[in-house]
Amino acid sequence: MPDTNDGQMAGPAATITGPQTLLFATAAGIIVTNLFAPQTLVGLIGPSLGANAASVGLVAMATLLGYAAGLFFLVPLADLSENRALILRMLIAAALAAGVAALAPSAAALLIVLFILGAACSAIQILVPIAASMAPPGQDGRVIGDVMSGLMVGILLARPLASLIADAWGWRAFYGLSAAALVVLTCVLAFTLPRRRPAAKSSYGALIASLLDLLRDEPVLRRRALTAALVMAAFSLFWTAVALRLALPPFDLGQRGIALFALVGAGGAVVTPVFGRAGDRGWTRSATIACHLLLIGSMALSAWAGSFQMGASWGPLVPMGISAVLLDIGVTGDQTLGRRAINLLQPKARGRLNGLFVGIFFIGGAIGSMLAGIAWTWGGWPMVCAIAAAFGLVALLVDWIGGPE
Repeated sequence: MPDTNDGQMAGPAATITGPQTLLFATAAGIIVTNLFAPQTLVGLIGPSLGANAASVGLVAMATLLGYAAGLFFLVPLADLSENRALILRMLIAAALAAGVAALAPSAAALLIVLFILGAACSAIQILVPIAASMAPPGQDGRVIGDVMSGLMVGILLARPLASLIADAWGWRAFYGLSAAALVVLTCVLAFTLPRRRPAAKSSYGALIASLLDLLRDEPVLRRRALTAALVMAAFSLFWTAVALRLALPPFDLGQRGIALFALVGAGGAVVTPVFGRAGDRGWTRSATIACHLLLIGSMALSAWAGSFQMGASWGPLVPMGISAVLLDIGVTGDQTLGRRAINLLQPKARGRLNGLFVGIFFIGGAIGSMLAGIAWTWGGWPMVCAIAAAFGLVALLVDWIGGPE
């Protein structure tokens, strides 16, 4: 497809097609599995590399923190460099990092390479603005929601997939297979991804400096990034610690059982397009409040389900599974609505806006993962749920004091 100097695709071919949407969604889903797989593997990675219970959250934190760094320092290049070439280079780096992770000899080495892997996976947030720029007028929310479906399916399937692979061949096998999948994806995108050359002519340093200007000048960006960070912290806290809770009575689940439980949460991804369309209809604020109320309610239900110590495992496992689905719906809805809102702000700065938005909420995710081991050590499952619910309450307070969008 021909390049244009306004950062958009020209002509009839510029409008995104169904197969292209599916390609974007699939690519996002494959890449993002690397960010959340460690959450369900911490119980295996920690002991095998000599990490204690309080520090296992660092394994899940490293990739998320790397991803945030990539969003701040690599994704802004999407407003300066040709996007297709940039994405391919980042995916090659991700494939190499995943391959090295499979061979990591120590916890320190693994943390470093997972940070690099996370940074390279920020290529996702270059793909999403490309899809948004190709959307027909007035259908940004639909396209973003459809692509986000693939992203959220990848997030929610990362844990069960990683658990099943680890149960069969060990945790290192996951990263070996991920490296192979990233190589295949890179080859596919090399032949199918359209070129997109942005209009920005400033230097890289000026683009990075402009991030602070965007954050200062866009109140919608600040508000949506803050609530996204809060709900992502709750999400990461829950999913990092739940593997530890499910391994204990009355659940007594192994890696395979934990994988099946994590698969239940994937049901939350089906509502992603619904939230995109709700934004298109002007229901952003009310839908966002509903998402945060769902998150708080899900943590109350989860705390109750986790309070059982005896009896049949399937009894408390059902409400625990329902709480996971409700949590994922709330987080998915908040992120979809927030992404739609910030993509409507400044079309020529979409790369930087997405980098800021997602980078800030992944810092929240990294904090949640880090707190998982600490909360578990200090107060067990009730403490985990209480902290996650507190994140939701603060997000609801931001909704209350924030103005209409």
